[in-house]
Amino acid sequence: MTDENEIGHAGAGQSEQERPTGDPKRSPRRGMCAGILTLEAVALGLTTPVLITIADVSVGTALWIGLGLAVLCIVTAGMLRAEWAYGLGWAIQVAAVALGFLVPVMFFLGGLFALLWGSAHFLGRKIERERAAAYAAHDTSDSGGFPPDGA
Repeated sequence: MTDENEIGHAGAGQSEQERPTGDPKRSPRRGMCAGILTLEAVALGLTTPVLITIADVSVGTALWIGLGLAVLCIVTAGMLRAEWAYGLGWAIQVAAVALGFLVPVMFFLGGLFALLWGSAHFLGRKIERERAAAYAAHDTSDSGGFPPDGA
């Protein structure tokens, strides 16, 4: 008895190992970075009561800083289809670390999220490059060693 996934490309004469996997239009960088920003939104939102009680920041200012950064994280996560949104993500990382001047533990947490963001950003970019090369090699091998028409 065979599994559907095992026979997926059998009719085309190709095994699963020969064919690149994944959707070439789906960005692993975008998914990982959006996940980091979503988790960071929770952490930044929770800084609001800490700013009020420990750092003696006024309620209005604490709401603008904590919840403002949290909302910015969520909005930016949704905008990561645009390349400029990654720059905004880097700016959020700087702001999160700078929040350490008001709440010292944020130097650590902001730095941790910045490290996670950088890892997701650069690793995702590497995966995108390697995936594009694999699809290009696969397309070239399908056309008998010649690049596809229009290339």
